[in-house]
Amino acid sequence: MPNMKSLALGMIVGGVVGAAYTLLNTPSSGHDLRENAKLKSENLKNTVLSLREEGMQLKDQIAQTSKEGAELIKDLSEDVKTSIESWKQTVEPHQKNIQKYLEQIEASLKELEEKAKDEQQNNDTQPNHEIVNHQ
Repeated sequence: MPNMKSLALGMIVGGVVGAAYTLLNTPSSGHDLRENAKLKSENLKNTVLSLREEGMQLKDQIAQTSKEGAELIKDLSEDVKTSIESWKQTVEPHQKNIQKYLEQIEASLKELEEKAKDEQQNNDTQPNHEIVNHQ
């Protein structure tokens, strides 16, 4: 904030020095000079007031936009949360069915492995009957 005060003070001093220089070095009459100074000061005053008003409007717009943005994000997060819950409710029964099918497949695979082992053992324990041709 000290820089803003210095800047404002510099602008005021510069304006006063510029006005004094203009008053001392102007070729126009005093009346014309006073009218010119009066018009320019009114223009400057109007410009400052206009800038102030626009600044206040901008501040209000930013506040309103921030408020709307916060509400929008809140609504969006609630919608996402609801969608996720809905998806979970839709997927959960299917997930249980898939788990049940996987267990059935696993049991079937174990059963097939046992049958394959049994057949392998039966083949190993049975004698090999080859017909030998003696001629």
